Amino acid sequence: MSVKEIIAAKLEAALTPVSLDVIDESHQHAGHMLHPGGVEPRGETHFRVKVQSPAFIGKSRIERHRMINALLAQELADGVHALAIVARAPNE
Repeated sequence: MSVKEIIAAKLEAALTPVSLDVIDESHQHAGHMLHPGGVEPRGETHFRVKVQSPAFIGKSRIERHRMINALLAQELADGVHALAIVARAPNE
């Protein structure tokens, strides 16, 4: 399973999103230094996540980002170097 697929699966399972888009932007960072804590052998290191979920209702932007970072802590530790997040509630 690719890192992109793992990210999508984890977010789907935990957040039951109305919409989810996981974009692998690694190709835009060719030659960029990898995360010092690990090396992602598949070269998947940079992602943009756009997610809309009822789980974000009443949560601040920081709380939403913390939720996603916690869900993806293993991927971030294992070589995902950058994660851009757009997290919205369904009414936003």
